[in-house]
Amino acid sequence: MLEPSDSIASLWRFDGTVSRQTYALVGFIGFAIKHNIDRVIAHKYLYNSYGLFNYWAPLNKAARLTHLSYAEEQFLFTLVLVSLPFIWVGVNLTVRRLRAAALPLWLVCLFFIPFVNVPFFLALCLFPPKHKEPANEAAPWPHVRPLDKFIPRDMLASIMLSIVVTTIIGLVCLSLSTLVIGSYGWSLFIALPFCMGLFAVLLHSYHQPRSLEACLQVSVMPIVILGALLLAVAIEGIICLLMAAPIAMFLALLGGSIGYIIQARHWGARNKPAMLTAILLVLPSAFFGEHAIALKPPDFVVHSSVEINAPPEAVWHQVIAFSEIPPPQELLFRAGVAYPIRAEISGSGVGATRLCIFSTGPFEEPITVWDEPRLLKFSVSKNPAPLNELSPYKNIHAPHLHGYFISRGGQFLLTALPGGRTRLEGTTWYQHTMWPATYWSWWSNYVIHRIHMRVLNHIRDRAESQALQAVATPAD
Repeated sequence: MLEPSDSIASLWRFDGTVSRQTYALVGFIGFAIKHNIDRVIAHKYLYNSYGLFNYWAPLNKAARLTHLSYAEEQFLFTLVLVSLPFIWVGVNLTVRRLRAAALPLWLVCLFFIPFVNVPFFLALCLFPPKHKEPANEAAPWPHVRPLDKFIPRDMLASIMLSIVVTTIIGLVCLSLSTLVIGSYGWSLFIALPFCMGLFAVLLHSYHQPRSLEACLQVSVMPIVILGALLLAVAIEGIICLLMAAPIAMFLALLGGSIGYIIQARHWGARNKPAMLTAILLVLPSAFFGEHAIALKPPDFVVHSSVEINAPPEAVWHQVIAFSEIPPPQELLFRAGVAYPIRAEISGSGVGATRLCIFSTGPFEEPITVWDEPRLLKFSVSKNPAPLNELSPYKNIHAPHLHGYFISRGGQFLLTALPGGRTRLEGTTWYQHTMWPATYWSWWSNYVIHRIHMRVLNHIRDRAESQALQAVATPAD
C-alpha cells in the first residue's frame, strides 16, 4: 500500500506506474469534480444547464473564435484556466498507466482528442498490466526525489523559481476568485497571501534550510510582483492595490515565517511534495467553499456632524438641494475616490427624489421621511461606482467597482442649538461584500466620513453666508 504522502507526491513526477483501479478511481472522481465546477462557471456566464455533451461543444454551436461575444470569451478563458490542474493529473496518470500496460507513451496524445479520449480512458481502465503490478506503484522514497531535477540548488536560481511559480499561482487563484466565482472574500485576502508566502518559502528551501531574512524576502516578493502585474495589465488601479497591500503583505510575511519554522524543523524528504501539493489543493477548495457558504454582508453605519451658525430653517434649504461644491483639494478625492458635486431634488415631501451628483455618477435617493426642518431621510435606489481607478490606463473596470459597495440609505438630522445655531448630522447606512469585513470597513468608514464632511462643510458655509446676508440686508 502507498502511504498518503507518497500518493500525493507521485503527482509531481511521471516515472513509475499506476494500477487500473487507481487510474479509474482518480479519473471518475476528477471528472465529477471538474463537471460540477464547469456547471458553476457555465451558470455564471452563459447557461442555466450544462450537460456532458458540452465538453465537445462548450458554446452549443460551431466554433467561431473570431466572432465570440465578451461573455463567450470569458467563459472559454475560465474553462481553460480551471482545466489546467486536471489536465496535469490526467496526463500524469495516463503516462504511468501506459507504462504499466507496456503501451507506447505517445498514445497519451489521445487524451486530448475529443470523442476518442472517452473510449481511450475506458480501455486503459480495463487493459491488463504487462507484468504483475507491484505493491508500490512508484519508486520508493529515499531513492526518488521527484522535484530534485526541477528545483535548482543555486541560491539565486531557487529564489527566481520560487517567485515566478508563486506569482503564477497567485494570478490563477485571483482570476478564479474574481472572474469565475465573483468573490472578494476571506480566501482572496487571507488564504491566498498567506499560502503564497508559505509556498514561496517552502519551494525556496526545498534543498536546504534558508535564513529567516531570506525566507521573509522571498515571501513578500510574489505579492509585490502580482500587484505590479495587476496594475500593468489594467486589472486593478493604484488605490485598491494600496488598500489591499497592508493585509496582503502582513499575511505573506506570516506565511513566510511559518515556512521558515517548517523548513528549519520539520522539512523531510517524505513531506516536501505532499505539503506543496496540499497548499495547491487548499486554495481552490477554499474559494469554492466560501462561495458555497454565501456569507451575508454585514450592515455598517457612519455618522458625521458639524455645528452651524444659522437656524435650522436656513440650513434645511441647503440640505435638500445644495449648489455645486468647489473642486476638491483632498488627495483622496483627487486620486479617484468618488466625491459629491451637488444635490438636486424633484418635488417635495415623502416620495420626492433627491439626486446627489458624484464624480462617478448620481445617487438616486427617494425621500422616505420629510420632517421640515428637523429630519430628511431617504433610501438609495441607484449607486454609482465608488471610485475611478488611478492607473496608467484611461479606464479600469475592476469587478469590485460594481455591486460590491452598496449604500442603503442616509439621513440629515437638524438639531436646534441655543443662540440660533444648528447641529447638522449626516448618516449613511451601507453594505459591502468584501472580507474581512472589518478590515475593509476601516477604509470605507474613513472615505464615507470624508464625503460627509465635504457636504456638511459646504452646507455650513452656504447657510452661514446666507444668514449673514440676511442680517446685513435691511427688511423693506
